[in-house]
Amino acid sequence: MTRGEAARFVHRRSLLILLLCCAVAGCASGSASTTPPPTTTTTTSAAPPPSGPPTFRNGSFHSDAVKGTLHYEIALPPGYASSATRYPVVYFLHGLPAGDQAYNHIGGYAHSLAATRHPAILVGAQGARSGDTDPEWHDWGPGRNWETATQSELVSWIDHHYRTIPKRSARAIIGVSAGGYGATLIAIHHPETYQVIESWSGYFILTTPEGEPARLESKEEEAYADAHTHVPHLKRDFTPYGKTFFGFYTGTKDPYPGFVSDNEQFARELTAAGIPHVFKLYEGAHDQDFWNEHQDDWLGGAVDRLDRPRSQ
Repeated sequence: MTRGEAARFVHRRSLLILLLCCAVAGCASGSASTTPPPTTTTTTSAAPPPSGPPTFRNGSFHSDAVKGTLHYEIALPPGYASSATRYPVVYFLHGLPAGDQAYNHIGGYAHSLAATRHPAILVGAQGARSGDTDPEWHDWGPGRNWETATQSELVSWIDHHYRTIPKRSARAIIGVSAGGYGATLIAIHHPETYQVIESWSGYFILTTPEGEPARLESKEEEAYADAHTHVPHLKRDFTPYGKTFFGFYTGTKDPYPGFVSDNEQFARELTAAGIPHVFKLYEGAHDQDFWNEHQDDWLGGAVDRLDRPRSQ
């Protein structure tokens, strides 16, 4: 090989090496541009609500609706005092006839909510007083308007004095026996106020203390106090406010005449009208043992359908 041939050989070999290097670099560059680097994702779960017992307080205010002092008991959820959190509210209506302290017995229900980690404010509403033991949560006239006191005055007072979420979507109204009737009629008459309605061993027409149908001064008044007559327009009334949960539960051995059949009839009417609801018959009677047995499910189900607690 001559010196010129050797020079040409070296030149060609250098050029080949340069081209190979450029090709390798190009592949590496292309790979980096088309394949993103692996990413690491982290997930966080919401902290569980604080544990512990609820805090109980008693309160009162002057009511124009009943022309006197209206009392209530309130149970604040664990962690209320140490946070700025706002909570949904469950209004609980007691049975009738009753004395003037019947509202003051929500302890078992409040402990149920705390134990099952359903953070909510629970309010025991007053629905009777000395000399007026069975007003049926009804508006009877000046000085005896229990529906107005419960739906308007009490809700406004609680929203202005406690850290509630002051919205329909964060309110439930629940009642036992006559309180179930009251909860149902109050919510039907005021669809803008409550998202969840529950009746426990309740009924749907105005009754006497013996459980018989009560008579009012006019057919119009009786119709207004009868949940059955409202069914045909319930869908129209509730639709503007979004979702509504309607649950009612009673025992198969309820001793009051017509209570079971009244619940069954109401369920059939709601079904025929296309109104979503949950109706269940359970083995049981009409007493505290029956309600205690199911309170975790019924209360928890109500709170699950309300807005979650939120920061200020």
